[in-house]
Amino acid sequence: MPLRFSGLGDLERAVMDTLWAHGPGLTVREVHERLSDRDLAYTTVMTVLDRLAKKDLTTREREGRAWRYSPAHSREELTAASMRSGLQSLDSTDRRQAMLHFLGDAEPGEIADLKAALAEVERRHD
Repeated sequence: MPLRFSGLGDLERAVMDTLWAHGPGLTVREVHERLSDRDLAYTTVMTVLDRLAKKDLTTREREGRAWRYSPAHSREELTAASMRSGLQSLDSTDRRQAMLHFLGDAEPGEIADLKAALAEVERRHD
C-alpha cells in the first residue's frame, strides 16, 4: 500500500530535518539540543516526536529510560507521497493542468531530471 502523507507543520519539518541530517537514532534530548536556536521546551520536542511516531513518520526504540527516534521514510519518499496526495484529489483534467502549472516554471535541469526519472520508471515497468 502506498504511503499516505499530506505534509508537515513547521516544527514537525524542523524535527524531521534534524533526524534526516543527524540520525538515525536520536534521543529527545539530542533533537532538542540540535534545535536550540528555536528556543523550544524539551517537552515540546518530546510531544512532536511522539506525534510523529504515532503518524508512523518515525520509528522509536527504547534505550534504558529514553527513546531513540529515526525517520521511518526518507525525505524523498515523504515529498513524493505529499505530491501524490495533492494530485489524487483532482480529476484527470485538473491533474494534468496542475502538472502543467508545476512544470511551467521548471528550469532546464529540472526538466532533464524529470525526463531521466520517467525513463527509469519506464525501464522498471518493462
